[in-house]
Amino acid sequence: MRLYGVDIGSRLLLGTAQYPSPAILGDAVEASRAEIVTVSLRREAGGDQHGQAFWTLIRDMGVRVLPNTAGCHTVKEAVTTAQMAREVFDTNWIKLEVIGDNDTLCPNVFELVEAARVLSEDGFEVFPYTTEDLVVAEHLLQAGCKVLMPWGAPIGTGLGLNNVYGLRTMRAHFSDVPMIIDAGIGLPSHAAHAMELGFDAVLLNTAVARAGNPVAMAQAFAQAIEAGSMARSADPMEARDMASPSTPVLGKASLG
Repeated sequence: MRLYGVDIGSRLLLGTAQYPSPAILGDAVEASRAEIVTVSLRREAGGDQHGQAFWTLIRDMGVRVLPNTAGCHTVKEAVTTAQMAREVFDTNWIKLEVIGDNDTLCPNVFELVEAARVLSEDGFEVFPYTTEDLVVAEHLLQAGCKVLMPWGAPIGTGLGLNNVYGLRTMRAHFSDVPMIIDAGIGLPSHAAHAMELGFDAVLLNTAVARAGNPVAMAQAFAQAIEAGSMARSADPMEARDMASPSTPVLGKASLG
């Protein structure tokens, strides 16, 4: 997988919020074999330098950091947060979130496209959290994005892939664009399904962080994503409406 000119070996991206302890977070990242983790500047850069210990923990993991603009609702908020994140984490990568609805955490696609344009012109390499809408995706690409991150379902719901038809269509329509399913993944089977549809990677947080055993769940997701990716590469059979015997009947002895 190649993202903005960087080769990435793992197809699982992991969020870093809500873990029971820093030690469990570190063990989960290691078990997941993730090479990219997301970090919210607005959560970790509080007063009294509370975020410093967290940033030291992330840096010691040896992974690539993808800061995000979680909690932003306007272009101005998102751009300001991204600029601060670039200073703190020393990276041009930014996961762009511009939320339009507090109940569903649905992206405000109008503000999202404008923020993506502003940040791209400022030298950022933008990973936009978006819907599966093809027109929005086209505008994001025109704004300078070279990666798309459509949601599977609302953030933190664990519902899996709510609109398989829409996601499949999006994947086919933009066949050469790296795409990462972001949000709504609850089970390893959901992640495997996303990979079977042809997506390049999966980003998740709550499904691992809030599991009874986050480390074991991280490992399960890593294996599921690997299996889904291998299945896609193996050219799976197409679904059929009618039964088809797996054992040939031609030449079968008649017992009548």
